[in-house]
Amino acid sequence: MGADVQISVVRPDELGASDLDLWRAFQRSGPTAHPFLAPEFVQAVGRVGRPVRVAVLEDGGRTVGFFPFERGRWGYGTPPAPGLTDAHGLVHAQDAEWDPQQLLRACGLSVWEFDHLVDGQKPFERYQALRVPSPVMDLSGGYPAFRAEVRARSKSFLSELERKGRALGRDHGTVTFTLGSADVADLRQIMAWKSEQYQRTYRSDRFRVPWIRELLESLLATPSETFAGTLSMLRAGDTPVAGHFGLRNGPALAGWFPAFDNRFRRYSPGLLHHLMLAEHAAAAGIVEIDMGRGAKGYKDCFRSRDLVVAEGRIVRRSPAAAVHWARREPVRRLRNHVLDDPRLYRAADTVLKRAASVRTRMRGQTA
Repeated sequence: MGADVQISVVRPDELGASDLDLWRAFQRSGPTAHPFLAPEFVQAVGRVGRPVRVAVLEDGGRTVGFFPFERGRWGYGTPPAPGLTDAHGLVHAQDAEWDPQQLLRACGLSVWEFDHLVDGQKPFERYQALRVPSPVMDLSGGYPAFRAEVRARSKSFLSELERKGRALGRDHGTVTFTLGSADVADLRQIMAWKSEQYQRTYRSDRFRVPWIRELLESLLATPSETFAGTLSMLRAGDTPVAGHFGLRNGPALAGWFPAFDNRFRRYSPGLLHHLMLAEHAAAAGIVEIDMGRGAKGYKDCFRSRDLVVAEGRIVRRSPAAAVHWARREPVRRLRNHVLDDPRLYRAADTVLKRAASVRTRMRGQTA
């Protein structure tokens, strides 16, 4: 980073129209076009009360980058909406260079921790502890090409899934699919299904957190010319069966919250929804759907290729940074060891499912 570089830190709502246009231009010309790195998403996170700031990098009087982050106690830094987002990093001009230590000092951070750092962040590369795949549905060749790819991988999977779709229509009414619904009732239905899934599988229910619910409703209500909270819904007759809420930025869609009505599970409604999402998204000009990091069986069914995201942290030498390391590093290593070993992952998942089954039976006995 040159001697002329200046770093200022502002709230997202303090960025001007020219700043936002430049941010979007950087996204279009580089590897940071992901919806979770769009300025509209960062501003939406700020509107729900999160401690979001943006570092603006200028070199020789020219703005060369935008670094969105949250700053917590003792200078602990994360990407905006930590734990919810699947793309982290600095949105920058192609020729931009920066010093991560100088960046953290300017932001008042002792640590910046990431778990979905996108590729192309060369100054951050030496801080990466782990690189993992994030599966993508590639629709650049259109839906027929994508469907042929799924069929080539497993003809029986696609045939069985389409058979279940016909059965769903026969048993419960004509199957329809809507992409781009603006109905907040549909969004709340998806959140309710997802909450039920979290509870059924003994996971923490994210939608018990008020700001997360508020964030999704805000994103649905405030689309821009290039960015939108994108809601899709699968119905049988008049009955909602499955849905998804994600984020679109230009031709890219980020998968976020897929959910379905568990009463229809015999028809594989989540898989049916994803297949129809691919068809309608391709027709709407979407060329890729990032399904997000994580070992999920349904992702393997539709996966075309992988993006690569990285996990790690940048640490300044300070007492606060040492405290953060001592608290989080052992847990992070254990979690990654489980995620990287399929046998351990399956064992952990089985334990959670059994615990959820016991919990459900106990609820039934006390109802």
